[in-house]
Amino acid sequence: MPDYDRAIGSRPGITCGDRTRLIRSWILRPWASITVFCLFTATPGSAVENTTVTVIQAQEIVSRATLEAVRWSGPESGPQALRGKSIALVAEDLRNGGIVGVAQGAREAAKAMGWTLKIFDGAGSAAGRAKAFSDALAAKPDGLILCGSDALENNAALILFANRDVPVVGWHVGARPGPIDGTPVAMNVTTDPLEVARLTAMAAVAQSNGHAGVVILTDSKYSIAMAKAKAMENVIRACRECTLLEVRDVAISESGEKMPEITKELLQRYGKRWTHTLAINDIYFDYSIASLTSAAIPSDGISLLSAGDGSASAFLRIQAKTYQTVTVAEPLNLHGWQVMDELNRLFAGQPVSGFVAPIHLVNADNIVFDGGKKFQYDPDNGYRDIYRHQWNP
Repeated sequence: MPDYDRAIGSRPGITCGDRTRLIRSWILRPWASITVFCLFTATPGSAVENTTVTVIQAQEIVSRATLEAVRWSGPESGPQALRGKSIALVAEDLRNGGIVGVAQGAREAAKAMGWTLKIFDGAGSAAGRAKAFSDALAAKPDGLILCGSDALENNAALILFANRDVPVVGWHVGARPGPIDGTPVAMNVTTDPLEVARLTAMAAVAQSNGHAGVVILTDSKYSIAMAKAKAMENVIRACRECTLLEVRDVAISESGEKMPEITKELLQRYGKRWTHTLAINDIYFDYSIASLTSAAIPSDGISLLSAGDGSASAFLRIQAKTYQTVTVAEPLNLHGWQVMDELNRLFAGQPVSGFVAPIHLVNADNIVFDGGKKFQYDPDNGYRDIYRHQWNP
């Protein structure tokens, strides 16, 4: 599979328009995957504001991201599972469906490896997080998974594990996949959050034929959330006839309390100008629907699009065509298997795989595929058998 940055970006004199034409020429090939957005490849010193996102570009990118049964592109080999390992998973908040999905996948993988997994819930608060770390450390695990909490903010706690030679991997613990510099996190397992965010915004451009009136919902508590919000904002600003109405900071942990009133306020402020909401997580929409319904907004009167994580409630809304039209769903169960595989590689003294799963947009047309009947995105690419074969040859 080609890497557009290497294939295009390394060529001298390549312009943004050249990149777009080359991507379009490749997009119909069966192995093509969009990993480059012309908007974000301006040369140093150039103004992003001078570039544009067109409806055709948005439609092409969305079309590629909605294909089902994407072929496995992760590791094909790895060390045999070392038996009897004990793993601690510190979860930011088990009310978050994304975190629950990863934990379920990790539990599946632990069973396949002959490992034990203990889950410690931070309950979305500083006090709860501190207790979860304390309890996890007291359990004397062989490995640690940090799930949904910012690694840099929790670095002091992570160092306590590192000082005991406990390897650490994470899920959604930083703004990029890979190791987190300055922390013990050897691998942050995630799809590329900026690609996820851009795709979500592109879907709004495509849906609206380039005339979206957008509110963005984010949580400034998390660097990954702010990075996603900024990426979405950049796409909307680059769409000439789209309007960015507002970027609203709402703590995920307070979404149940605040979103009903915020939704009413936004309806009063913007009225019909508000056509699309882009959120960094599906959970915001769980608490928006009642306000939309009580305001007599028809189910197709506003489009809710989420840049993660593909919760069961999001699948239900998309399937029922009730306000939410899109979620760029994380392969949560697969990620649970991957974090366990990364720990196994570290136990064996090998480098992490560094695998980054391709992004996937779920909408009403493809929701029945790849696990959608179970209200989740679970790629039908045989990843379980591939990992099992590596661990138990």
